[in-house]
Amino acid sequence: MLTKRTYKNQVTLPKEVLKGFPNVDYFDVSAREGEIVLRPVSVTPSAERLSKVREKIKSLGLTQGDLDAAIHWARKSA
Repeated sequence: MLTKRTYKNQVTLPKEVLKGFPNVDYFDVSAREGEIVLRPVSVTPSAERLSKVREKIKSLGLTQGDLDAAIHWARKSA
């Protein structure tokens, strides 16, 4: 299928191509060997990621003191 780059450097992807990606809103774009490559990406809101991290910390039984000590160690090592 043919598509054209606009004067604003935008490209419209044909409906037929996007039918294969019904729940995808974001694509990672890269250039490889003279071709443009689009890869579907799942974007998770930061609040959801942070919630999962907090759940993991709680399930591991880590305390605020444990986290503070880990942060101190990591900053000292850098």
